[in-house]
Amino acid sequence: MKIRYIAVSYTVFLLGIMAVIYMVCQRESTVSIDMVHYNAQLKQIETGLSKAEEKEELENRFDCEILYLTDQDYGIRLNESLKAQAVILDLKDQEEIVGKAVWREGENLYKNLSYHLMIKLEILCGVMLLAGLAFCFLFYVHFMAPFRRLQRFSGEIAKGNFDMPLPMNRNNFFGAFTESFDLLREELKRAKESEYQANRSKKELMAELSHDIKTPLSTIKATCEVLLLKEENRDIRNGDIIEKINIIAAKADVMDALVENLFQAAMEELEVLKVEPSEESSLQIRQILDELRFYSSIKMEGEIAECLVYMDKLRLSQVLDNVVSNSNKYAGTEIQVSFVEEAEGILIRLRDYGKGMPEEELSRVTKKYYRGSNTKGKTGSGLGLYLANMFMERMHGGMECGNVNGNGETGFLVVLFLKKV
Repeated sequence: MKIRYIAVSYTVFLLGIMAVIYMVCQRESTVSIDMVHYNAQLKQIETGLSKAEEKEELENRFDCEILYLTDQDYGIRLNESLKAQAVILDLKDQEEIVGKAVWREGENLYKNLSYHLMIKLEILCGVMLLAGLAFCFLFYVHFMAPFRRLQRFSGEIAKGNFDMPLPMNRNNFFGAFTESFDLLREELKRAKESEYQANRSKKELMAELSHDIKTPLSTIKATCEVLLLKEENRDIRNGDIIEKINIIAAKADVMDALVENLFQAAMEELEVLKVEPSEESSLQIRQILDELRFYSSIKMEGEIAECLVYMDKLRLSQVLDNVVSNSNKYAGTEIQVSFVEEAEGILIRLRDYGKGMPEEELSRVTKKYYRGSNTKGKTGSGLGLYLANMFMERMHGGMECGNVNGNGETGFLVVLFLKKV
């Protein structure tokens, strides 16, 4: 049972006792008269009677009734006095009981005695109540509170929150106990951070390796296509060479599919990849694009303005690789690249001459795992443009996608923005 329920029950119990005492003993403020006083008056009455003083005179003087055993109504008057809770003392003559001395106002004595007894009992109950509450408070502070803190602490640990410290007091009975749990928390936190760093390094390595492997594979496939075209255009065809080229191209396709699977597995948690933009020359953008010419025909219009921009060269290479490979996969046309210099940065415009995307799908093209209606029959993970957009944002830049419509032309357009230093 929780400590507050114990305290409430204890308080209600004591208050109930005090209420019963109050109902039994009604409070009336009267003058208390003790038995010593009545015994002293009794002695004076007995002395007066021995001196032959009148009965009526003694009754008036001491405000009492004198009942003799010889009175005819002795029994009746005695019963009435008993019912009235009067003070009744034996009246003696030389050690012989001759009657009763009755003080009617003596009934107030019992009421006052009851009243004072009630006051004392209420004070006792009040002291017991305060002592019980003090005990409950101390018990809660020293015993229950540490366990409640430990309960909340274990709940946070179960949720994976290792940053919540466990308060401890070395003067407390459970000081060393709670300290051990806090040390356990710190060890679990270190273990989780180590595991996180290890997984992050593994994912980064897988993503980077798969990206690096895809580049030479694409080169091999493009080279095979060129060789096939050259061999097929010769007047004398060498079937053996063509067959070997086809075998190389087929194996390259298999390897490309396997690397794609590895790449998708790595991309599941690519949000943890570091993007570390630094001040780089804008001329490096053209170098990155030159390395992507093996995909298809890339036509560059104009020169890029030379300036310093914020970029992570590796991540920008991944962005351009994703955009160019997507255009090559889904459009299969020439890719036109142009550059626009603005006051705040440089725009890189990449467009193909395919059919583009349905307008209602453009807002979702950079969403995680989203693949458009034109991707049927094409391999992919739905992560390329999502990662490209994420990388550009972390380089303090941005990315926008749209369709090219006008002058009888169609196509898909991607605009990348790199911020100037």
